[in-house]
Amino acid sequence: MGRIAVLIPICILLIAFDFYFYNAVISVFKKWKPGTKRTFRLLWWSYNLFLIAGVFAGIYLNLFLTIRAIILVSFFLTCGCKLVMLPFLLVDDLRRLVIRVFRKRKAEVPVAVPAGDFSDASEEREKPQAETISRSEFLIKAGLVAAAVPLTSLSWGIVSGAYDYQVRRRDLILPNLPKAFDGIKLGQISDIHSGSFYNRTAVNGGVDMLLAEKPDFIFFTGDLVNDMATEMRDYQNTFTRVKAPLGVYSTLGNHDYGDYHFGKESSPAKVKNLQDVIKTHKLMGYDLLMNENRRLKVDGEEIGILGIENWGMGRFPKYGRMDLAVKNTDDLPVKLLLSHDPSHWRGQVLPEYPQIDAMFSGHTHGMQFGVRVNDFQWSPVEYIYKEWAGLYREKQQQLYVNVGYGFLGYPGRVGILPEITIFTLKRA
Repeated sequence: MGRIAVLIPICILLIAFDFYFYNAVISVFKKWKPGTKRTFRLLWWSYNLFLIAGVFAGIYLNLFLTIRAIILVSFFLTCGCKLVMLPFLLVDDLRRLVIRVFRKRKAEVPVAVPAGDFSDASEEREKPQAETISRSEFLIKAGLVAAAVPLTSLSWGIVSGAYDYQVRRRDLILPNLPKAFDGIKLGQISDIHSGSFYNRTAVNGGVDMLLAEKPDFIFFTGDLVNDMATEMRDYQNTFTRVKAPLGVYSTLGNHDYGDYHFGKESSPAKVKNLQDVIKTHKLMGYDLLMNENRRLKVDGEEIGILGIENWGMGRFPKYGRMDLAVKNTDDLPVKLLLSHDPSHWRGQVLPEYPQIDAMFSGHTHGMQFGVRVNDFQWSPVEYIYKEWAGLYREKQQQLYVNVGYGFLGYPGRVGILPEITIFTLKRA
């Protein structure tokens, strides 16, 4: 009921905007024949109402992943184009409003007509009208052209970016690292979001790239699914292939709890769904760390691997318990923490747990949009998260944020490509 109460006003708003855009487009193409206008009207409203109905169906019905992906692709491309076009329409409406007010005031002032001049004074007022229409057409057509830019870039992000996996290699300097671990390779992936995938071959190709790096152990830092454990049914075998000699360690992300589908209140269905997600980790051979730790031993020397449930600043849930995760780890020279949300680093780890040497996160996706080249990176998400992609250091502690293996919402990536991270552990 709570979700319906939010979705219905959103749908009404979307339909209102569709009327606004429809009237703007029709006003530009006045020379269309009546039959052409009827066809356009039919296609416009059939398409837009289909998208709205499709979003509802994707939320409440168990659609095939491919069908849901097609609906989401169409919805995001359409909304993106309309958002870019909207400022042009608003500027045109504001301009016309100002002109209308100015003319109304001007009309209230008597116009002196010279003797013998029988021309219609209203003719002078009509002259700017052709120019007004011309400017309106210019603004609306400029909006249509501008809307083609996100249509092109977002389409390319779907075709090219969604599965364009990038291997990023980093040296991770840990001053207290035991000699036995010097040179060992750690792999990290994050944010699989299996419910968004629509190309199993490409997903398998990404796993091949990870395994080709031959990491000694692997971290998966949360968000296996979007909402439901059943989303893994087509991809469980794919990610079961993720293996490493010293193990695969994982943790949960905010989407794994089903909060966005079932609500934050507990229910039997929600509890079962979480149990199924946990079971999936185990079936794939992942060592899921739920506010606990493991001792990783090589040649008689040990380091600690700690993992907590999701802990995020702001509206995100704080299920994690660091007090439990660090229990009985005081003797370990290095402690590596898996924590899905990077805001946990500044919110709790830095001020309260200085013994954590490095934390590994995901969550941000780099907003799936931005620029990331060499030593420069930018994304709108940096205005929300201070740490959103790559390696960060403060005093003796480090954080690495992986921008994710999968995607959520917009079924593609522009500039911020899916990531497989390979660390080489090194002593100072």
